[in-house]
Amino acid sequence: MSFVVAIDGPAAAGKGTLARRIAEHYGFHHLDTGLTYRATAKALLDRGLPLDDEAVAEGMARELDLSGLDRAVLSRHEIGEAASKVAVMTPVRRALVEAQRRFSLKEPGAVLDGRDIGTVVCPGAPVKLYVTASPEVRAKRRLDEIVANGGNADYAAIFADVRTRDERDMARADSPLKPAQDAHLLDTSEMSIEAAFSAAKSIIDARLEQ
Repeated sequence: MSFVVAIDGPAAAGKGTLARRIAEHYGFHHLDTGLTYRATAKALLDRGLPLDDEAVAEGMARELDLSGLDRAVLSRHEIGEAASKVAVMTPVRRALVEAQRRFSLKEPGAVLDGRDIGTVVCPGAPVKLYVTASPEVRAKRRLDEIVANGGNADYAAIFADVRTRDERDMARADSPLKPAQDAHLLDTSEMSIEAAFSAAKSIIDARLEQ
């Protein structure tokens, strides 16, 4: 039976980096569920299809190949903007949640990170982590990442975007961002990735030993 680690949290809290580290350490499969929404949006854009047609978007979501998600391509800003439009569609979310649940069954285990993994996608996961950090820290991390990749950005604009995304994710009617009741909280505001991984590893090891 697959061992599932469900990781939720707001943008730029470090959950993706932590999820990849956990998956690598334990030899588990990893899925950044946010990329599934971006890939659905990209498929619509590539075909010149409307972003406001739920039936068309659901069709694209159901055809999605989870093995072909290219993080570098899907991270582009215009794809993120398009993804925010399709991600609020209940039929799209339903289709992608089904695909994400199938992914979670992969042996020997799977690490899924997103916004609603512990609450909706895998509520029965033996380990649930909610990774967060202050908006100020998350905006600074996003700025540093952009600069490191050779780009230019404005901290105030990034901070405003972080707050807007938080409000949108937490206020949406379908699968809002919130910690599962039995999730372990990891605040990475003043925590290195090594410290976060060590804390997560202790939680996971304790469950694996049961």
